[in-house]
Amino acid sequence: MSGNTSKNKDEIGAAPPEWYAADLDHIWLPYAQMKSVSPPLAVTATCGSRIVLADGRELIDGMASWWTACHGYNHPHIRSAVERQLATMPHVMFGGLVHEEALKLAGRLTAMLAPGTLDRVFFSESGSVAVEVALKMAMQYWRNRGSPGRTRIVAFKGGYHGDTAGAMAVSDPQGGMHAAFRGLLPQQIVADLPVDDASTAALETVLGRHAGEIAAIIVEPLVQGAGGMRFHHAKALRTLRALADRHELLLIFDEIFTGFGRIGAMFAFKEAAVTPDIITLAKALTGGTLPLAATVASKHVFDAFWSDDPGRALMHGPTFMANPLACAAANASLDLFEREPRLDQVAKIAVVLSDGLEPCRNLPGVRDVRVKGAIGVVEFDHIENLNELRQRFVRAGVFVRPFGNIVYLTPAFTITGGELAMVMEAVRRVLTGRA
Repeated sequence: MSGNTSKNKDEIGAAPPEWYAADLDHIWLPYAQMKSVSPPLAVTATCGSRIVLADGRELIDGMASWWTACHGYNHPHIRSAVERQLATMPHVMFGGLVHEEALKLAGRLTAMLAPGTLDRVFFSESGSVAVEVALKMAMQYWRNRGSPGRTRIVAFKGGYHGDTAGAMAVSDPQGGMHAAFRGLLPQQIVADLPVDDASTAALETVLGRHAGEIAAIIVEPLVQGAGGMRFHHAKALRTLRALADRHELLLIFDEIFTGFGRIGAMFAFKEAAVTPDIITLAKALTGGTLPLAATVASKHVFDAFWSDDPGRALMHGPTFMANPLACAAANASLDLFEREPRLDQVAKIAVVLSDGLEPCRNLPGVRDVRVKGAIGVVEFDHIENLNELRQRFVRAGVFVRPFGNIVYLTPAFTITGGELAMVMEAVRRVLTGRA
């Protein structure tokens, strides 16, 4: 790919391809008011950190397709692994059958999560489903142990765990996207993160008040992602571990966003030195190549399901659970984490993000600028017109998709220095009104 973005302004009006015009009216886009949303961009190819549009433009991707493409698009090692797997077994059901790629991946994941007892892997196809599985594990854990009344989950303001019903119920009910579904969802307990003495005392009170009702606490460790890219200190996680132990609760870490190097450490729980009872993984697990997620449980959680009674089994089984193509992609992605300096790359990206975004702090309406690992955030008091802002980034030659009141960057770890510099310049130009 040429890396040429000079065509951006000249080719905006180019006619869309035939396939785009013929069938666009049959799709329903995510998170979009279809009546007013700007038409989606027609993409014909991806490579590295580049998105190639049908009209000939190339955009530098500043968000790695919702944080998944950590190794860049079309990495040859992952592509080769998927091609080999496709030739032998693209799919086989995981009920009563297993295959090498899934077993190898499960073993590698548990080894990566060590030390600790996170050693039983349940595969699914998406992060939301991984969270649903974690919630079901937690509730049934207590039922199997003779406490069927423990059915509620403690979650936190600013959190986001997915768009399926159970995941929505443990996401922020006010600032999140799910207020319209309140009548559909189970009523969970949403509290403030314990970031100081007052919020810790308040959470302690809530846990005491609902003793006997609560099965688990769920949290996005260190960074609350799609709820607003909010950062918190590891001390909050140590507090949660202590509270969970004191009140005999399970602790679930949702590392769908933070896992696999995004924050600078391979996993947030390792940086925080706090081990959960259950962890959820997805997004970058396959390097953004194919859908795959995992819910990994500690031995003591799994042991509550180990029984002669069939009724104590975990009754969940996604159709494409442990899809061989996806597992092959994930194993190849883990190869790259082992062979290539991904965490060093993240550390270098963090420096560039910090230096490049800091001038935005003095812009009108900017509330905060923050960086952690390969995550850069410019938070505003509010953003008046998200659609227009997104289009301005496209015209500047980059794909950056602000939401809520934030402009954020989550680039591929393999983005080149020149590409990242171009993204930073585009962000500064757009936010200062020069593009």
